[in-house]
Amino acid sequence: MERAANFIPGPNQELLDIKPLRSLAPMFPAPMGVNVNQSSTPPLVCVTPVGQFPTGFGAGNLPAFGSFTTFNSTANGFSHAGTSTHGPIDATPISAYKTRSSVDGDQTSASERKAKRSAGLAADGSNGVKVKRPKPIYKNLVAGKELAFLPESSGNPRGIVEAVHMTFEALRRRHLQMDETQEASRRADLKAGAIMMASNIRANMGKRVGTAPGVEIGDIFYFRMELCIIGLHAPSMGGIDYMSAKFGNDEDSVAICIVAAGGYENEDDDPDTLVYSGSGGNSRNTEERHDQKLERGNLALERSLHRKNEIRVVRGFKDPACATGKIYIYDGLYKIQESWKERTKTGINCFKYRLQREPGQPDGAAIWKMTQGWMQDAAARGRVILHDLSSGAEPIPVCLVNEVDHEKGPGHFTYANQVKYLRPRSSMKPLQGCSCQSVCLPGDADCACGNHNGGDLPYSSLGLLVCRKPVIYECGETCHCSLNCRNRVTQKGIKFHFEVFRTTNRGWGLRCWEPIRAGAFICEYVGEVIDELQVNLNDSEDDYIFQTVCPGEKTLKWNFGPELIGEQSTYVSADEFVPLPIKISAKSMGNISRFMNHGCSPNVFWQPVQYDHGDEKHPHIMFFALNHIPPMTELTYDYGVAAADPSHRTKNCLCGSSTCRGVF
Repeated sequence: MERAANFIPGPNQELLDIKPLRSLAPMFPAPMGVNVNQSSTPPLVCVTPVGQFPTGFGAGNLPAFGSFTTFNSTANGFSHAGTSTHGPIDATPISAYKTRSSVDGDQTSASERKAKRSAGLAADGSNGVKVKRPKPIYKNLVAGKELAFLPESSGNPRGIVEAVHMTFEALRRRHLQMDETQEASRRADLKAGAIMMASNIRANMGKRVGTAPGVEIGDIFYFRMELCIIGLHAPSMGGIDYMSAKFGNDEDSVAICIVAAGGYENEDDDPDTLVYSGSGGNSRNTEERHDQKLERGNLALERSLHRKNEIRVVRGFKDPACATGKIYIYDGLYKIQESWKERTKTGINCFKYRLQREPGQPDGAAIWKMTQGWMQDAAARGRVILHDLSSGAEPIPVCLVNEVDHEKGPGHFTYANQVKYLRPRSSMKPLQGCSCQSVCLPGDADCACGNHNGGDLPYSSLGLLVCRKPVIYECGETCHCSLNCRNRVTQKGIKFHFEVFRTTNRGWGLRCWEPIRAGAFICEYVGEVIDELQVNLNDSEDDYIFQTVCPGEKTLKWNFGPELIGEQSTYVSADEFVPLPIKISAKSMGNISRFMNHGCSPNVFWQPVQYDHGDEKHPHIMFFALNHIPPMTELTYDYGVAAADPSHRTKNCLCGSSTCRGVF
């Protein structure tokens, strides 16, 4: 076997004894236009799923990359009967839960309920749902209904991945919200995954070597199921994803993706090199531990050493915001350089594989390691103009950085963290508070704040917003609950390390050192409220005015698609959108929100929130994460679609998105 010339086995290491490849799944015909008689060098030309992946798939019946595809048979430990290799999965539609007395009853017609039952979306006694195996569909339909939250075509792989990912996250948050009310199981990620698979909503179904269309280096995830539904890594548990492939006239089982999540003795301190331990032998029961075998994923890794094919690498790290959680970062393509066998601390023989990151790729995990260092020692951040732009107004310093030119900072303004209203807050209509003792609890029908929000607390236990609403009502000064109540999120201010930085072509921008989860609160739009009846305000000279004009489709579609779980759609189209009269100028006074640029494909959205007064025309404008945001990613929100009215001022857009509208 080929090995690195300078590698010498240590005292506990030995060269691998490669066994012949004993079995391969039968090969399917090559796709049209592919020459199967080319040389044995990469790239791969014909693929067949092997291992933990759906059966019944071949190269001949795979749809185009990036499209939504049918999920057949059992895959990644899940079946359409609502079970997994780890026991039953409750994929019960939320409409099957007991409804709160404060919530309107089911308005679904008999024909709609019949359609849902035919699609396997109805409750079935105490055993939850038995989801029927769906027929192959390639349209955004469930039970004959169009799903407005999904893209209409597969022409934009990134858009497909984002839509699938956002739908999964929203379903997970909604299931978690209902589970807390019903005191049910908390594995909402598995429930969301089961529902999406049963509904044929998944990206990049076909296995492939190399990149997964629409998935970008640096993308972050919080659950293994997220990797599955976007097609980055198929096994929901195993760390090695592999397949059978054809190289000219030869066929081999090769690895296509690995997840280094800390379950083994991996070495991942170097951002460009990873020493990955093989699978197997690492049982929790000491008596059952055994030497790893050169089979399945381990054998595929060994074959990839010889074939020199690219392997996607996902690195896992401890989530600093959750003691038991992990964050998975897609770190790009690697190639295996060498392999050996080594005795571990637990006394078993383990296969080791050294992978080297392919050059020329954007940074992924390296950014994570860098920003984690800055949070431990802010002085390590270079090119700093000002260590705290807020001058102590924020609980966490806001760094001002310029790595582009010699500009010394933005124009003069007064930093503030509270909105300045036209009239005293004490003169505004008061907001009725709750009488809850200690904290508000999910499922409490007597909680006035819960009833204001439609019968549920709007935030998860981690403070994540579950879904967009016309207005979110938080507990406030008139409530009896304590400041630790989970329904007090935005009023507590920012919780992240932000930095204002100089962009290359759009002035100053805003980004964060930490990863931000979808639904997490970011900041409030702070400034001076402008009287909507006053006309001559020199708006043409004010680039810091916020208005609640209609945003783009991505923001409007952030809600989770309740059609999948038996609830009524909450989608509001651009024609149905009703703006609020509030206008806020941050030209003279403001906070970090004044530095957020426009994006046609944004990662942040605004949400009206009430907590300290009841004036519905002047709510607080709060910003939340539209999707998971990696560290050092610019934060942008949609300023609004350019109106046909010529009196509305527009600007040319420089967001650089593939879906850029040109103006905003």
